[in-house]
Amino acid sequence: MVKKVIKYAVAIILVLFIAFNSVYFKKLSDVKASAVKQFDAAKYARNYLKTQLIQAAGTAPQVDELLAMIKSKPGSAFKTYAHGLDIGNIRFFMVQGQGVVTSVDENDVYVLTKDKQTIKIAIEYVFGNALRDAPGLININDLANTMDLNNIAAEVDKIVRTEVLPPFKSVVKKGDKVSFAGAFELNQEHINLDKIEVIPVVLKIDQ
Repeated sequence: MVKKVIKYAVAIILVLFIAFNSVYFKKLSDVKASAVKQFDAAKYARNYLKTQLIQAAGTAPQVDELLAMIKSKPGSAFKTYAHGLDIGNIRFFMVQGQGVVTSVDENDVYVLTKDKQTIKIAIEYVFGNALRDAPGLININDLANTMDLNNIAAEVDKIVRTEVLPPFKSVVKKGDKVSFAGAFELNQEHINLDKIEVIPVVLKIDQ
């Protein structure tokens, strides 16, 4: 009988020990703090676009002047206007301009500027880091990880695809006078201005 009681007592103690070590408590303040720290890429991207990117677009160099500088003084152009968060030769420029639409296809609109340069502007496939990196305003050290950084780029591009482009795409046609501002990428070791494509953040038909 005594052995039976001891056996049950040991079993109860073992169960209580396991239960005790399976349960832990956290302060409510710590739980709330953890929730607050969760990064909201969509909110960050919208605020960035509204308070920083649009402003940067408005002060960007004119496309004719920038392309002329890249042709004549590429080193100075990259040093003065280009930015990039990644190590490597790819850099991004902010630019703005005006011109006349010469053609429109499913993916791009082509604009002839005052200096007779044809600029290709994306109106379908808006992806990548150009709008995130070109102004040089985001500090990678301010973010917890590269996932947050990638999500910012994706959310900014999403806003452009769903809000900036549709009103323009639905009405633009050959002969329209347009204003644009956005970003494009270049390889500073292998410069090819014939293949640049501006990712717009501002794109409108002038009245």
